[in-house]
Amino acid sequence: MNPKPQKRHQAIVSFSKEHHFGLLLCWKIRNGLKNGVEIARIKNYVLYIFEEDIAKHIRDEETLLFSQMPDDDPLIKRAITEHQELHQIITAIKQSKEIKSLLNHFASKLESHIRFEERVLLNYLQEKIAAEELEKISSRMPVNSKELDQLWKDCFWEKKSLNDV
Repeated sequence: MNPKPQKRHQAIVSFSKEHHFGLLLCWKIRNGLKNGVEIARIKNYVLYIFEEDIAKHIRDEETLLFSQMPDDDPLIKRAITEHQELHQIITAIKQSKEIKSLLNHFASKLESHIRFEERVLLNYLQEKIAAEELEKISSRMPVNSKELDQLWKDCFWEKKSLNDV
């Protein structure tokens, strides 16, 4: 028997929408690697999206949501540790010449982290954070991931037609 999906509070919905674009980033990385796209093109996009979107999303999660919970909460500790790992992988991508395996690792880590937050952490936070605090968080201005994506002109993840070759 499948449990009925939980209705998300509006404060949590904005984080989930951003998670969707994080999963899309994982797909783009994998698709680019699979299609033999020049690694530098993928790297540039990943660094752009991380700095303009994911890093801000992480900061908002930690300051708006996680700060509502005790510091020793095991789910919060796990999420913060995973955030730190994502930052470390990005630092390695910036500094390394062997990026392909790091891009794969980043995509896997990001996907796993988002799945954890979507399936476990956000439901937990919605139950634990007081309704009035969630209302305050609702006024947050989420990252406009779609707009950021549209500003990026090198859509390496798209299949090109024979006329484009």
